[in-house]
Amino acid sequence: MKKVSKLVALSILASVLMSSTTAWGASLSSDSVKGSNNQILTDVTTVAGIGDFSAENGAALSSTFRSPSGIAILPNDSLLVVDTRNHLLRLVKDNQVSTYAGLSLKKDSKGFPIGGRYDGIKEESFFQNPAGLTVDSQGNVFVADAGNNAIRKITPSGQVITLAGNGLIGMKDATGMEATFYNPSDVAVAADGTIYVADTLNHLIRSISPSGQVKTLNALSGRLIEVTPGQVIQSGDYADGILASAKFNEPKGLALDSKGNLYVSDTGNQRIRYIDLQKNTVSTVAGSSLNDTKTGLYGKSDLYAAGDFADGSADKALFNSPQGIAVTDEGGLLIADSNNHSIRYLLNGQVSTIAGAANLRGGEADGADRSAQLRNPSDVAVSKDGSIFVADASNNKLRKISLYRLPTNLPKNDEVKVVYGSQLIKFDVKPEIKEGRTMVPIRAITEALGYQVTFNDAERSVQLSKDGVAIELYIDETGIKRTVQGNDAVMKETDVAPYIKEDTTYVPVRFFAEQIGLNVQWSDAARTAILR
Repeated sequence: MKKVSKLVALSILASVLMSSTTAWGASLSSDSVKGSNNQILTDVTTVAGIGDFSAENGAALSSTFRSPSGIAILPNDSLLVVDTRNHLLRLVKDNQVSTYAGLSLKKDSKGFPIGGRYDGIKEESFFQNPAGLTVDSQGNVFVADAGNNAIRKITPSGQVITLAGNGLIGMKDATGMEATFYNPSDVAVAADGTIYVADTLNHLIRSISPSGQVKTLNALSGRLIEVTPGQVIQSGDYADGILASAKFNEPKGLALDSKGNLYVSDTGNQRIRYIDLQKNTVSTVAGSSLNDTKTGLYGKSDLYAAGDFADGSADKALFNSPQGIAVTDEGGLLIADSNNHSIRYLLNGQVSTIAGAANLRGGEADGADRSAQLRNPSDVAVSKDGSIFVADASNNKLRKISLYRLPTNLPKNDEVKVVYGSQLIKFDVKPEIKEGRTMVPIRAITEALGYQVTFNDAERSVQLSKDGVAIELYIDETGIKRTVQGNDAVMKETDVAPYIKEDTTYVPVRFFAEQIGLNVQWSDAARTAILR
């Protein structure tokens, strides 16, 4: 699920195959349609899962998962999913879901599957709460088997092998199964075969050489917190600088960039860190905390830095439990901002939100960019055509984020235009801009949206109705009234009024469209109001 660079003289094709998140298609920023406030316009859809907490294979949109936490894209464009609470790896291919690796024979007292640990044929192997994964150029799959405190490998021939970790909790550097980990959550593989591990509860970044030697790259935290009276644990800490002295707090996501350096989702610190593996340094590239200038990063008994939500300059952006990450072809970084229920994007020192929003408090509705709903997304991956796939953990679904495209027949001129999804709405009388608002002839827009329009000459009002919802506007007066059948009417203030011009009634497209549940954006470059 990570992008791997050319550290040696590899071909572009090899670089593509080294990473299931490498995107050699559309560039997320440069090829996107920008809406209001420079919002990248995207469409979010569900590609697998109905949301039930189960383990049903079959048709993708009828399948079920239990907390999918990791996702990778195989060279054949199929999706490989870590189905954590089912202790399985699942495959999504040709709109069908099947089990790729893992087996569960027993259930606990609550009826949930019980994992285990066993190498061998992938269909007969056992995993225990697997988390992140990645794929190399030969088609080997590497899995951070968190519950087994081990790093596993699945060969192209279908054999499961334990590369490192003996199953015990610990922090021992050694070769192969003599080494120990503590809840490793993610892995990334470099072009030279080195595997990097986010050893989450040890607060460390570890490496595994091609010969199997496990090495710790950064410093232990040493920060002790009394979580309950008499119970003290080693929590994470925060320090940039020389890699050997740097400190992390429950790192959970890894991604290699085009230079062969490592991005780290430093979850407990609410930051994105960057390890320059040539210079052996660590820096913070995004994220901050509202407490930084008040009490410092941590309070006396805080396990984690305080999370929040803010876009903007990377050094002032705010995250809330950032987890899986993926590098795009234009050098940006996608971030599954789990507790903000959103997908964020770091590019050129700026952080923006491309799907979901913190104020939605989580949900599962498909839709347009920040109107769409996610619930604790845990990982992201980018396909070769630029599509983004999301492991939507608490929804038990896989979601897809696609760039919104304007209609191909959109005129390239300076006239004001209106589109509904991918459909250009045609007007006999052209829309116009008044007081900074897009005003549209009401007859054409209501017909395009399937609404019935009636006029009340006595009250100088216009009413739009469909499916038990009525929207009423008033000629030359601000304000809009919305009535849902069986409920009291609700009035909302507006800053522009409908008007009649040359026997045509114009209404503000944004206000009434939002009242009927549409997302409305304005593309200044295309001079187009976009309704979705």
